[in-house]
Amino acid sequence: MASPPADRVTYREAVREAIREALLRDPRVFLMGEDVGRYGGAYAVSKGLLAEFGPERIRDTPLSESTFVGAGIGAALGGTRPIVEVMTVNFSLLALDQIVNNAATIRHMSGGGFSVPLVIRMATGAGRQLAAQHAHSLEGWFAHVPGLRIVTPATIEDARGMLWTALENPDPVLIFEHQALYNLEGELPAGAGAVDIDRAAVRRPGRDVTLVTYGGTLVKTLAAAETLAGENIHAEVIDLRTLRPLDMDTVLASVRKTRRVVVVDEGWRSGSLAGEILARIAESAFYDLDAPVRRVCSAEVPIPYPKHLEDAALPQPAAVVEAVRALVPAGAAA
Repeated sequence: MASPPADRVTYREAVREAIREALLRDPRVFLMGEDVGRYGGAYAVSKGLLAEFGPERIRDTPLSESTFVGAGIGAALGGTRPIVEVMTVNFSLLALDQIVNNAATIRHMSGGGFSVPLVIRMATGAGRQLAAQHAHSLEGWFAHVPGLRIVTPATIEDARGMLWTALENPDPVLIFEHQALYNLEGELPAGAGAVDIDRAAVRRPGRDVTLVTYGGTLVKTLAAAETLAGENIHAEVIDLRTLRPLDMDTVLASVRKTRRVVVVDEGWRSGSLAGEILARIAESAFYDLDAPVRRVCSAEVPIPYPKHLEDAALPQPAAVVEAVRALVPAGAAA
C-alpha cells in the first residue's frame, strides 16, 4: 500500500501546525507570550491562531518574562496545559528564577505531590543578524538543571512532533527552536504526529568519524559530512534532539564504531554542552578512541551584528571539515 503524499512546509509552519493541533485536541491547552496574538509572534509562528481560537486561548502578555512564565507555572499547577512562548533565549534570563527555582524544583520539593506540566518554547541561536542580545545559544545552561527536559527540534518532522510529546510530559519541557531554521523547507509526511523525545537520531550513517550535534548546527554538520564524503571520509552524524537527559547510548555506540568524534555546538566552548558530552565519552569509551576528541564551538565573543563577523563567530561546515581532517589522516579511512 502506497504511503500518503508528503506536504512541503517550512519549519515555522510545522511548529504552527503543532500548536494548532494541540489547541484542537485538548481544551486545557493555551498559548501565551509577547505578541503571540495580533502580531502573530516575533517569528510569525502563531500567525492566524488568534482569529481561529480567540483571546482566551491565544493570550498576549505584557513585556515581563518573569510574570508570564510564573503565570504559566501557576496555570500548570491548576490543571491546564500552557504553552509559554519566550521571544528569544536571551530574554529567558529575565524568567530564570521562575524556570530554575520554581518550575524545575516543585516536584522534588513537594515530595512528588505536585508536578508542573508546562511547555516553554523559545527561539535560540544566531545567523539572522539580530546581534548579541537576541542571538545567543544558552540551551546548554538550562540542560545543566535537574527537573527540566530540554529538547531541540532540528528537522521539520521534529518541529511538528516534539510539542505534543512535550505536552504529555508531567514535568516542565523547554523547546529550543533555532531562529535560522524557521524558513527551512522540507517534506512532512501526511499524518505526522508526536515523536520520541527520549532518543537521539542517526541522521547520516558513517564509518570513519562521529559528528555529534543538535538544533541549528545539524544542517551545517550534514553539509560538512557531504564534503568529507567527497574525500572518502564517511562521517556518521548524530542529532542529539534532547539535551537533558542526554541519550549517550546512541552516541557511545557510534563512537565505538568509528573510533573518532567531533562535537559541533553553537554554544561557547568554555563550560559548553560539547565539553560535557566529550567528558562522558572519555569516561565510558576512552579506550575505544583512535584519536583525541575534538569540538567545534562558537567564538567566545558576544554574537556580532555584521554578517561577516557573525559568520566568523559561529561553527561553519569548513571548520567541521578541518577538525575531521585532523583526526582522519589521508588514506586512513580508505
